[in-house]
Amino acid sequence: MTTLLDYCSLVRSKNAGPFTLTFDFMCHDQAAYDALVATGFLDKHLFSTLYGADPDRILVVNHPSALAVKVSLPRPTVQGGPHDTDCYAGQQYAPLMDMEIAQT
Repeated sequence: MTTLLDYCSLVRSKNAGPFTLTFDFMCHDQAAYDALVATGFLDKHLFSTLYGADPDRILVVNHPSALAVKVSLPRPTVQGGPHDTDCYAGQQYAPLMDMEIAQT
């Protein structure tokens, strides 16, 4: 089974302001970055499904120079609001970690 940790040395989620959630996927090396991007795993459909965000409001940016992929989307609830269960959004990456990634 191939997971994000086979490609990435760092996977994290965090706030990008009180209304935006962002994910960083930093790859081990150029080969890992190229392979991860080629899988198409980190796409709008995945994040829309997992986090209930409108795909039109999800931004996926490949950063080849940094060997990284960044994904940003609206937070499911405003930071610090009564229904916010992760004020710093530091745990939002967890559902992605055990998902199997189909290799191309």
